[in-house]
Formats: sequence, C-alpha cells, structure tokens
Amino acid sequence: MPEAGPGSIARPGRRIGALLIDYVAATIIATGFLGYDQFALPSEAGLTMFAPMAVFALLQILFIPTAGGSPGHRVLGMRVIRLDGGWVGLWRPIVRTLLIIVVIPAVIWDADQRGLHDKAVGLALIRA
Repeated sequence: MPEAGPGSIARPGRRIGALLIDYVAATIIATGFLGYDQFALPSEAGLTMFAPMAVFALLQILFIPTAGGSPGHRVLGMRVIRLDGGWVGLWRPIVRTLLIIVVIPAVIWDADQRGLHDKAVGLALIRA
C-alpha cells in the first residue's frame, strides 16, 4: 500500500474523528428513537443506557459491507477493504465491531498503523 494519499492506511486522527462522528450519530438516534437519556442516573436508565452502543454496532455492521465503511468513515474519506481485494462479507464487520466495543484491540496498532481489530479479520481502513 502507498505511504500517503489514496489507498494508504488511514491515520489515527481520521479514525478517531470517524469514531466520534459515528458515536454522536448513534447517540442522537438512540435519544430520538429508543428513549435514551444521557442525563439519567444509572439506576433510572435501565437497559436504555446501552442504546447508543447498540446503535453504533448496528451502524458499523450494516454500513461496512454495503457502503464500504461506516458513515463516519465515508464522511472523512475512508473505506474498509479486505487485503486480498474481495468483498468484506458479513462476518468480518461483526467480529470487527465486537472488537471495537471491547476497546483494547482498537487502540493497539502495529507498525503499519493497522488496529488489531482490523488485523484479526484481514481488513484495512484506507483513505479513499
């Protein structure tokens, strides 16, 4: 892959920006449609306190195989690809999303600046 420009591995700034865009969108959707209240005490919130994370996961799982990336990825000019050039399929976005939710694999990168969540499923987040 090239060092810079289109087709290069997306850098951490863009990735973090995309994550913020996706999580803010998920929070807005959860607030509007699932009764999520970000100011509720944990004892009052019940299961709705997990609504933004569930919507975030759903956005990732639906948009990566169909649009080539989450809404945040696409807004910031990135896309998720398989290293061998094939379709990402259905299981890879699911496993990738579960690893992002666990957090640890997503914040550990290799020398190529690919997160462990992408390496585990053979994907790369590149600049479009």
